[in-house]
Amino acid sequence: MRHAISIWVFLCALLAVQQLQAQPPLRRAEQEKKKEAAVPELSVRAKAQYTGQVAMPEELIWKREIYRTLDLNEAKNSPLYYPVESLGDRMNLFTYLFRLLAEGKIPAYEYRLDGTEVFTEESKMNFRDMLDRFHIYYEKVVEGKDTLLRIDNSDIPSSEVLSFFIKENWYFDQRSSTMNAKVTAICPVLHRAGDFSMDIVKSPMFWLDYNDLAPYLTRLPVMTSDLNNTSNLNADDYFVSRMYKGDIYKTTNMLGRTLSQYCPTDSAMQAEQARIEGQLKAFDDNLWDSTRGLAAEGLAAEAPADTALAVAEGKEEAKVVSVRRNSKKVGRDRAEEAGEAKAAPAPKREKASKKDNDAPKAKAAPRVSVRRERH
Repeated sequence: MRHAISIWVFLCALLAVQQLQAQPPLRRAEQEKKKEAAVPELSVRAKAQYTGQVAMPEELIWKREIYRTLDLNEAKNSPLYYPVESLGDRMNLFTYLFRLLAEGKIPAYEYRLDGTEVFTEESKMNFRDMLDRFHIYYEKVVEGKDTLLRIDNSDIPSSEVLSFFIKENWYFDQRSSTMNAKVTAICPVLHRAGDFSMDIVKSPMFWLDYNDLAPYLTRLPVMTSDLNNTSNLNADDYFVSRMYKGDIYKTTNMLGRTLSQYCPTDSAMQAEQARIEGQLKAFDDNLWDSTRGLAAEGLAAEAPADTALAVAEGKEEAKVVSVRRNSKKVGRDRAEEAGEAKAAPAPKREKASKKDNDAPKAKAAPRVSVRRERH
């Protein structure tokens, strides 16, 4: 009897030990299952089937690189910010990007001092170094030979990422004879108060290649309307359709300067932004009109991308010249009218003088009296 009881106790203890040993892997499997539900794992075939943005040709005859800043306080950019804290499967863009990076599904690249992006193996950023650099709290969990990083949702600084930098490539596709724009890179910007002051310091965190990110953005639904709460669009549709509102802060130029480096005032900055936006619009609007004008003049009409912007700017200069000519013409007309008004009395004087001269001659003619005629 005692032997049977001891065997039973031993079996119960063994079963309890097995359950304790099996609990961590089971818990880890549940956590991985939750992560996969939030950030899906895409296969190579799924990535290959992605048909979002049109691929940019390798050989281009015209291209312009534009850098914009997206303020998430703007109404058009709010779909990227809300919800600040995850609500089930719903999360904002930075939380989604952060989880992709934590799971190693996409690489991040260093934000260089000149603000440019370099998508090379040497420029890749280590995820743990990024956490240390921006003081994001995490815990080290040792499981066997592996050391994992555990980050709670409350420690993800999604509420402090209040803007994004994006890079656009505007280019003329000679194959389809169309002008297109494509987002090529995204950079989250952290807004935090300084250590010794309450002034907000903006810290760009890292660059992400949109080609790596785009297949995953198709799985992130966004709500773009307060009247229709159905999330019928995804984040990739949002960027491809350019539903955001972004101010230009830099263009790729030979001097490598940003707008703030050569625009001394806010009004000058706004004027320069409007000028660049007008150039892009003028190129698109005058693309075909300029070719017809060149063909009519017998010039090289087969190079619309090289001449559309010049013709558009030439039209604007022609308008200025025409206005100046019109103003000069109006001035001449007014001067002529004034001259005619001053010269108008002169003929009257001449007529009057002729009349006066004729009068004495008539009086000077000999008169014959009636008495002489009678004789």
